[in-house]
Amino acid sequence: MATTQTVRAYIKGIDIAPRKVSIVASLVRGRSVADAFVILDHTPRRSAKAVKKAIASAAANASNNNGLDNKSLMITTLSVTAGPRLKRFKPHMRGMALPFQKKTTHILVEVSGVEKPKKKPAAKKATPVAPEPAMKEEEK
Repeated sequence: MATTQTVRAYIKGIDIAPRKVSIVASLVRGRSVADAFVILDHTPRRSAKAVKKAIASAAANASNNNGLDNKSLMITTLSVTAGPRLKRFKPHMRGMALPFQKKTTHILVEVSGVEKPKKKPAAKKATPVAPEPAMKEEEK
């Protein structure tokens, strides 16, 4: 019986607003990892690269650390949350400065899949040892 496992990957502090990242995340939420890569490759947004990187990290964790099959991986959770905001000032007319905030984003990806079938070690066959040919005695 195949067991399913869930594996996580985080990417924190991306310099893109969470609203922009969540638009791209909603395109691939609930799909297989292979489908998500195809969709993100053809998405003309800057945040698609960050979402693809997070999904690739989760897929690598699943296959390398947990021994899951790459073909069975599905995205179960794709969460986009707001990170810390960097407060900055922009020069304005008459010597004033107007405040603004640079928004950052955290991405959480959970991938679930089936474990790879374990290969059985090959049974060593008992090979019969061939008898050595008899030595011919030289005639004198």
